[in-house]
Amino acid sequence: MKKSSESTFKDISAKYPERQSAVMPIMQLLQKENSNRFEAGSIDTVAKALGMSRSRVYGISTYYTMFNTHPVGRYHLQVDTCVPGFLHGADEIVEHLCKKLGIAVGGTTVDGMFTLTTVQDLASCATGPVIQVNEVYYENMTVEKTDQLIDALNKGKKYSSDTSMNVVSECGILLNDRTDKNCRKLAYYRKRGGYRTLEKAIKLKPEDIVNEVKEAQLRGRGGAGFPAGMKWSFLPKNDTRPVYLICNADEGEPGTFKDRQIMEFNPHLLVEGIAISAYAIKSRKSFIYIRGEFAWIADILETAIDEAKTAGLLEHVDIIVHRGGGSYVCGDETAQIESLEGKRGNPRVKPPFPANSGLYGCPTVVNNVETLSNVPYIIEHGAAAYKKIGTTNNHGPKIFGISGHVNKPGVFEYPLGTKLSVLLDAAGGVKGNLKGVIVGGLSVAILTASEAKDLALDYESCQKAGTALGSGGIIVINQTVSIPELALRTIEFYHHESCGQCVPCREGSHVIEQKLRALLKGRGTLADIDLILYLCENIRGLTLCPTGEAFSVPIHAMITKYRPEFESLAKQ
Repeated sequence: MKKSSESTFKDISAKYPERQSAVMPIMQLLQKENSNRFEAGSIDTVAKALGMSRSRVYGISTYYTMFNTHPVGRYHLQVDTCVPGFLHGADEIVEHLCKKLGIAVGGTTVDGMFTLTTVQDLASCATGPVIQVNEVYYENMTVEKTDQLIDALNKGKKYSSDTSMNVVSECGILLNDRTDKNCRKLAYYRKRGGYRTLEKAIKLKPEDIVNEVKEAQLRGRGGAGFPAGMKWSFLPKNDTRPVYLICNADEGEPGTFKDRQIMEFNPHLLVEGIAISAYAIKSRKSFIYIRGEFAWIADILETAIDEAKTAGLLEHVDIIVHRGGGSYVCGDETAQIESLEGKRGNPRVKPPFPANSGLYGCPTVVNNVETLSNVPYIIEHGAAAYKKIGTTNNHGPKIFGISGHVNKPGVFEYPLGTKLSVLLDAAGGVKGNLKGVIVGGLSVAILTASEAKDLALDYESCQKAGTALGSGGIIVINQTVSIPELALRTIEFYHHESCGQCVPCREGSHVIEQKLRALLKGRGTLADIDLILYLCENIRGLTLCPTGEAFSVPIHAMITKYRPEFESLAKQ
């Protein structure tokens, strides 16, 4: 193993107010240096460098899925088989790889070249099937392309996959021209007026910016839809403690890949949004907590931050990019704070709320990538102009990601309140006959084709229809899909991602998965279906974070709306 110097560890830990926050960056470095494995000896190295116990480092390495505590091949092939991947044909890729490599899922080839595993959601929903090889994504894969990839890896050659997808920006505010090779660069962004708003903002009073965002009624784009300006106003006044701004870029909701588009192709928009927001809430240090799988996007963001620093644009705030370790639960703001502090990402009991006691026990605001990326437009053009986009109570642009059975999956920037039918047309129409649609990421209730007809994509309309807008991750399902199989794939994800802290979530997801698996194997009963419904109805509201509700709501809806499909599988 290449030995990282003590100075390297010190440089990493110096970025953080408390050095133990550097535990995951250092672990990621050591794993990369040791052929993609976090070995036992590395535990001692990390513990000594950061003054942590060995047991705590071990606990972190086994909690987060991205740390390989057991040997893997030179190339670790990870195929995304979560719901969008499943709909795009990921199972065929897995089956083919097993035959081609002569191994089962979880196995390693005898020459030590390849390890094959399946993973739960890589935020590549429109470009599936996707295979992650170590830290590199290969998208829009087919059996033929998979053969080409394996042959190239065997020969030590590079292989480039097709990453193209449908991108439509009706508003022209959030999405960038991803085909322009210069789209990530500062010069490109400034030519389009970038950072002009930041220069304007820092001449204003911070409270004026907060009030403008409140007046614009910007609702959080992470899923909950809570007003961002109101969240900012919850910070205590005249408090001497540091204030922290966290940009939630974890994006772990299956069906959701909108934030990736901003970070990967319009990074300076996010940096400017963070810089303005940090000034507004008087934060001198801000963090971008990005999902760990986005290694190359983390590099893109760091480059953008360095460009902005060199240009003298970030003198009032220090922005740190922090990669997670693979945990859906860390999308919850308190779990994310725990993770940033160098701990397992277990949600906290509330109150206290982050606004009063968040990161390092200090006032903290957590906002989503898309939310913060809306701020420059609001400050540049004013709340009144922003409110002209969308509907009466739903203002501004929204990025919708569409995956599943459409002809042209992709990302679509449209005003809030746009009809679902308009977006489906923009996505090239449905392949086959529409059977159901999930409009807000996997954690919301499925809608039947008749329920989805004429649906307006805003918070109130979705609620009235019995679902939620959520993250705007739209998953389209046609008549070829078994809803019981879809339910199983859903609960497999949430059972895998449960942090295990709350019994209803940990045990409930396990039992539901068992019962669904039994039904699909012809061993289930009608009583099992009723038990699943009972569990779904009684798990809600009994967990520290929304994960329990995130699986109980969609599973309950799938069974109640498509019950005959489940009953047909039960033993009579």
